[in-house]
Amino acid sequence: MNGAGAVRGLRVLDLSRVLAGPFCAQMLGDHGAEVIKVEAPSGDETRRWGPPFVDDAETASAYYQGLNRNKANIVLDLRTEPAREVLHGLIARSDVVVENFKAGTMERWGLGYESRLAAEFPRLVYCRITGYGVDGPLGGLPGYDAALQAYGGLMSVNGERDGDPLRVGVPIVDITAAHQAFAGVLLALLERTVSGQGQLVEATLLDAVVSLMHPHSAAYLESGEVPERTGAAHPTVAPYQVFRTAREGRLFVAAASDAQFAALTDVLGHSRLAREPRFRTNRDRIGNLTALLAELEPAFLARDAGELAAELVPRGVPASPVNDVAAALSAPQVLHRGMVVRDGEYRGIGVPVKLSRSSSAPARAPVPAGADTSRVLTECGYTLQDVAGLRESGALGPTGAGAGPGEANEPRAAG
Repeated sequence: MNGAGAVRGLRVLDLSRVLAGPFCAQMLGDHGAEVIKVEAPSGDETRRWGPPFVDDAETASAYYQGLNRNKANIVLDLRTEPAREVLHGLIARSDVVVENFKAGTMERWGLGYESRLAAEFPRLVYCRITGYGVDGPLGGLPGYDAALQAYGGLMSVNGERDGDPLRVGVPIVDITAAHQAFAGVLLALLERTVSGQGQLVEATLLDAVVSLMHPHSAAYLESGEVPERTGAAHPTVAPYQVFRTAREGRLFVAAASDAQFAALTDVLGHSRLAREPRFRTNRDRIGNLTALLAELEPAFLARDAGELAAELVPRGVPASPVNDVAAALSAPQVLHRGMVVRDGEYRGIGVPVKLSRSSSAPARAPVPAGADTSRVLTECGYTLQDVAGLRESGALGPTGAGAGPGEANEPRAAG
């Protein structure tokens, strides 16, 4: 297995902050790309999104650490002309740029993709992540994960049937947008091998959340009926939900086929249910769901979640106790798959995409803001005297590093 990573040699400039952009760039770094993250003197705001923090000065939160490994880090105050000149030089050396500035920011700085960079650097793959896109009725407005969960319909189908709409408990829209941006960058790089040309990759939180809405979106487009919340249950498959078990445990079970339902009832000691006309097919079970649950729930309450799962899974019935985060991240199979990685005191989530010949890059812990400014600039041809002059001019921030209070370069468009 090649340990250098599948995109080794790729140069990525990460101008983004918060979640979708940094996560996209981290995934490229995980697969071997050389990633340089540019932060404002104030630092990526997620550095302060804690507790928990990884340092006493509270300049690096666990939130930030989870999105910014395998990156070099420099500080530029892009409100200054010298810093923008440095940025232009960094773009010139890059294969990929990832940014989530407010629409029009790069154009205002004289570094717009359409207005300048596409012609000047025709092989550049430029990834723009925004909330709603740059045009249209909401074009240019900032996007926030929970607001997009509400706007895109996701919140309306999440929660108990008789309860309030709920935010999904992770920033799923930002995470999805990050994966879509990652895929878009790889598609553009693949196409570049044929055409020799880079292109603009656009990912938006709005598109991400709408793409997540299956099967509710498909059902609505076919029937015209507005989907309702069903809690942990599936809207069109039964039984497919969480059941309470003995000692307050909870077990998720998905008996999506007639054979799985027969196996489930056999393990529960109620095999007769699979032969009853009212439960014989999935359509029957959905139509008689209240009666079905009245039969099943007492049987689950008499069993232990872990023991029952151990019986169901070998019978082909998907089932699992509802683990908390601690249980999930210590599960033997999770550890076997390398989904928790370490670098000294740093611990993070592993790389989910495994390739047979190209291994992922070893995890390198996120570094302080500006930790690599001098090294990166000298590698770009700046002398130490030039770097000192940039520092004196304020292009590198008050000290050229640090993530203390201050104004960011520019408001972001998306997480």
